[in-house]
Formats: sequence, structure tokens, C-alpha cells
Amino acid sequence: MTAEDSKWRVLSNLETESPNPYTVDIDSLDTIEILTKINEEDRKVPFAVAKAIPEIAKVVELCVAALQSGGRVIYVGAGTSGRIGFLDATEVVPTFGVPEGIFIAVIAGGREALVRSVEFVEDNADLGAQDLANLNICKKDVVIGITASGRTPYVRGALLYARSVGATTALICNVSSPELEKYAHVTIKAVTGAEVITGSTRMKAGSAQKMILNMISTATMIKLGKVYKNYMVDVMVLNEKLEQRALRIIMDVTGVSEDIAFQYLRKADDRPKLAILMILSNKPKEVCAKALEKTDSLREALRILEKAD
Repeated sequence: MTAEDSKWRVLSNLETESPNPYTVDIDSLDTIEILTKINEEDRKVPFAVAKAIPEIAKVVELCVAALQSGGRVIYVGAGTSGRIGFLDATEVVPTFGVPEGIFIAVIAGGREALVRSVEFVEDNADLGAQDLANLNICKKDVVIGITASGRTPYVRGALLYARSVGATTALICNVSSPELEKYAHVTIKAVTGAEVITGSTRMKAGSAQKMILNMISTATMIKLGKVYKNYMVDVMVLNEKLEQRALRIIMDVTGVSEDIAFQYLRKADDRPKLAILMILSNKPKEVCAKALEKTDSLREALRILEKAD
């Protein structure tokens, strides 16, 4: 048996590469029937993710600890997995008002791979290691490898390098026995099974990965005080839509009118959390700003100001 034959045998044993008996006739169906089958398969994704919640929670705690110690969270993937990582890391900045460079996404092939397929690079483990070395990964960081098959060489190289410098590692995959599990401190297995189109892991596997990254980044930000009640009070006011969102959040949390909310948002230099703290505490901007220098949590900042009275 050749090396190529051996490689194919490994791939054929993966759940993500298995043929799906439920959709074997999908090419002969009408449009409504095709969409119905896709939708029915997609319904399995949340259940697969739910089974992995204990491991997802462990990764969240690792991310919280990393960010509290001045570290970063780095997503690493190839193809669809890498693009999904970029999507989540990019959205964290305006949603939660964190600086760029706190959540970082790395994709095999670099930014070119975001807009077109650069598939051959996923087999280069050395490239994965080099891309992380270029980021000066250290022991404070958490590196999360994302690979549907649980075996992508590029991700293996990244995880190996991360561990060599003392960083914490995690793996997100869609198979029950991932080859790369031994390189991760925590492994999240969302086993989504055979795809609608055999091997097209941009579908159920990709959807599960997106859900998991949403959970990791959102829960991490909640734990770090970037959310008050269920409002994203650190939203960055970067355009008209986000300004309207910030105003609505201020109004909902404090009960003031839109005019008052707008006045306080401007007084607070377009920082919704500071505006809310000023309204709820009835304290000057400078006093509220000092409280927020001590904590990112609006609840804790309110307690600090109450104790100061």
C-alpha cells in the first residue's frame, strides 16, 4: 500500500468524510426537497455543539485567564476553518470594544486565502509553526486550532510550536478521534457526522465551528465585564447604525429619553458604558472614568462608587 493509499484510508474513516445515506438522491430532487434535506441535516448541529459544552467551558476559562494576564487568543485554521476564525476575531473588536490584537486569527496562506482558495498550504506543518512564530507567541497566550478533520498538518505545526513556547492550546474539531488531540490541552469535539454533500465540511462542520467560536468569544467577554445584563455596553460607535445601537442600549439600561442618552453619550466621548455609569451613579465623568480604570465590569464600577459615598 502506498503512502497516498494510506492517507486516503485515514480520511475515509473520518465522520466528516463519510457518505450520507439520507442525501444519496439529492441530485434528483427539486429545489424545495434539496433545501429541506439541507435544513434537516443542519438541525443536528446545535445538538452536536451542546454535547461539547463542558469542553467549551474549559476553553472559555483558559481564554479569560489569558486575557487577564495580558495574553491573547489566537485562532488557527486552514480553508473554511481559518475563514471562520477570522470572522469571529474581527467581530469581537467593534462588538465588545476591545483593541485589535487581543483576538487574532491566522489562516494557512495568509490574507489571500480569505478571498480565494489556497488549499495546498494546509498540508504544510512548518508554515503553521512559522506563522505563529511571526506573532511572537508566548506562554500567556491561548492558541485554538480549528480543523474539521482533526488532522490538518498546518494546524498541527501551529499547535506544536505553541506548546514548545509554553502557550496553552485547544482544538476544535468535528470528529470523535482527532489525530491532533494529543497536542491540545483541551479538545472540543462537535461530531456533526456526514455532510449533505460528502466531505463538504464548509456545511455542518463549519456551522458548528462558527457556533463554538461565537460561544467562546462571547462568554469570554461576558466574564471579563464587557456585558451588563445582556447588553453589549462596550460597543464601539463607529457608524450611524452602531450609534443608534449604543443609544438604544443606554436608554434601555437607564430609562432615559433618546435626547438625554445622546447628550450623555457625547459627554462620555462615545463610550456607552461610561455614559451609563454617569447616569446610574449620578457622578461626574471624571469620577466614573476612574472607577472604570479599576474594573471593566459596570456592576463592579457601580459598587465602587456606592462604597465611595
